[in-house]
Amino acid sequence: MGKLRGSVELNFVGWMIVISEVGFWVLILAGLLTRYIFKLNRLGLFLLALTPVIDAILLIATSVDLYRGATATQVHGVAAIYIGVSVAFGKSMFAWADERFQYYVMKQGPKPVKRYGMDYAKHYFKSWGQHVLAYLIGAGILFGLIYLINDPSRTEVLSGFLKIWTLVLGIDFIFAVSHFIWPTKAKG
Repeated sequence: MGKLRGSVELNFVGWMIVISEVGFWVLILAGLLTRYIFKLNRLGLFLLALTPVIDAILLIATSVDLYRGATATQVHGVAAIYIGVSVAFGKSMFAWADERFQYYVMKQGPKPVKRYGMDYAKHYFKSWGQHVLAYLIGAGILFGLIYLINDPSRTEVLSGFLKIWTLVLGIDFIFAVSHFIWPTKAKG
């Protein structure tokens, strides 16, 4: 298929990630439009509730691809990370989009708040907790795929993703703690 930056080939799973990301935001936008513009709350909530279905489809596609004999690539690792992040941060992404849609499009509700100081530190630390949840979900998927394939030569990339993501999680923890030590200040 097509190439994506350098030597990473955008295969079936790669296209599924792209489609999943686009589908995720299309469902959010459709849900918000249906809910606020067309005043169909139930249908809007139903559209928003469909987003986990996208994750399930991506998980199935990734698993089937590897089960059929594909050697794991970076794209398979990204799929696991995508699913973990989508599940762990999904609710806060909905809230973020909902708040901005109400304020900027509907001209209703309070202006989204810019956080500083200890408020920002607490918020960032909560996000780190979501990162831990995303890691647990994504790492669980990666371990599951490694176990399912049971061939280290075909899953070496997935093991590498686990090591890198563990390091990233640790670095993110350091950033989270640093905001309590050196709180951000409002400009001006």
